[in-house]
Amino acid sequence: QVQLVESGGGLVQAGGSLRLSCVASGSIFSINAMGWYRQAPGKQRELVAAVTSGGSTNYSDSVKGRFTISRDNAKKTVYLQMNSLKPEDTAVYYCNADLRTSPFYGALVAWGQGTLVTVSS
Repeated sequence: QVQLVESGGGLVQAGGSLRLSCVASGSIFSINAMGWYRQAPGKQRELVAAVTSGGSTNYSDSVKGRFTISRDNAKKTVYLQMNSLKPEDTAVYYCNADLRTSPFYGALVAWGQGTLVTVSS
C-alpha cells in the first residue's frame, strides 16, 4: 500500500509565500515523476508543476516564475515553494506520484488527500 501525505497549506495574504511538502510512504520500489495539481471550486483539476526523477521540471504558465518544485529522492518527498501568491492561486493542492511498487509490475499513479491553500486579497 502506498500513501502520499501533503502538508503546508493554509491562509496567506496576497504577495505572501507558502511551502508545500508531500511525503510518499509504503511499499515503493521506485518513483518516476512527482507533481502538484490543484483544483479550485467549480473548476477542473489542473497541473501546477512536475519534476522527474532526474530533476527536469515543468510548470503551468500561470505559476512560472513564482512557484518552484523540487524533490528529495532519498526522503521520497516533493516540495512546492509558492511565492508572490495571488487570490487566483486559491485551491486544494494535490500531490501526485508515478511510481512502481515492484520491479515486476507496471507503474501506477498515487494521489494525496489534498491540502487547502487560501490566498486573501
